Amino acid sequence: MIPRASEHALFSLGFRPFFALAALQAVFSVSAWVAIFAGLVPAPLWLTPSLWHAHEMIFGFVAAAAAGFLLTAAPTWTQSRPVSGSPLIFLAALWLVGRVAMALAGALPLPIVALVDVAFLPAFALVIARPILAARQTRNYGFPALLSALALANLCAHLDALGLAPGFAATCLHGGVDLAIVLIVVVGGRITPSFTANAFRRDGVAAVVRTRVWVDRTAIAAVVGVALANLLVPRTPVSGALALFASLAVAARMSGWQTRHTLRDPLLWSLHLGYAWVAIGLAAIALADLTGEIAWSVGLHAETTGAIGTMVLAVTTRVSLGHTGRPLVAPRSATAAYLLVSAAALVRTAGALIVPDPYLRVIALAGLLWAAAFAVFLVHYAPILVRPRA
Repeated sequence: MIPRASEHALFSLGFRPFFALAALQAVFSVSAWVAIFAGLVPAPLWLTPSLWHAHEMIFGFVAAAAAGFLLTAAPTWTQSRPVSGSPLIFLAALWLVGRVAMALAGALPLPIVALVDVAFLPAFALVIARPILAARQTRNYGFPALLSALALANLCAHLDALGLAPGFAATCLHGGVDLAIVLIVVVGGRITPSFTANAFRRDGVAAVVRTRVWVDRTAIAAVVGVALANLLVPRTPVSGALALFASLAVAARMSGWQTRHTLRDPLLWSLHLGYAWVAIGLAAIALADLTGEIAWSVGLHAETTGAIGTMVLAVTTRVSLGHTGRPLVAPRSATAAYLLVSAAALVRTAGALIVPDPYLRVIALAGLLWAAAFAVFLVHYAPILVRPRA
């Protein structure tokens, strides 16, 4: 007897469909952007090609990765029933329809594109908020708030596309990046030292992972401050000073995590590397804002290509193994994906500084490396995501 779609293993937990969708979006959207930038294919008629690219990476890729993690983690935090079956299919379909609408922008009326694309994040925020609020977990109230802020940023970007808020999309998209970094600092700051300490105990590593509450809170507050500064006083000495302080706070937070003892375990060092890219990106933004010696986009892409790309891969590979009952040992494909995504980040940041003239080559190489990282993930992890728990 063939099971119904709602009973398939793919829709038993949120990480399964959404990690697959995030990886598909990474491969498709970045490859499409490289082709558009090279003039090989026309861009969808939604504002400018670069804004379309930024939108799809934030509200497509990041939103799917966040959904996969939070829909899996929230039931564990709150001891509630996970979203599965038909409700999970509905959420995944809502996300997918939004991506199709954005790809067909111009062929479809822009009000329809906006309506379809904006629907996912509020629905996702509501699904996450219900168990957290019911359990009165004040520690996790920030997650529905972050998702609601992302939904608002997406709405504002569409208002620009509709001509109702001209010139506002760039601010909203930069705000979306800042919110994604806040999410990484919060989630990564929880799971990275926790997973590291657990692995050390399992493997008999004598190093002790230390966290300090005041440093943790300072780092989170600092990146929230950077987000507010980039909204209110962007690219000024104020935003630069806050970015520098946030970079130091994020680095200080890592100082007790025993990073040097994780180098033999790709599932661990990838998490540490993703978090380190946050500090690097904030430092580059500070340098741009305070001195003007480098382009602001260098820090932006250290955060997006580096921090977001590496952390998403690190989390998806580990969660996919752990929640399907498989040993927490990184396959070679995962290590290859980590190296590819960081190579993409290095090319996109350092490459833009070293060889600014052949800019197309830098963007094309970085984009293809980044897409290849997630293609490797798909080839080797898709069978894990669609099969029942081992």
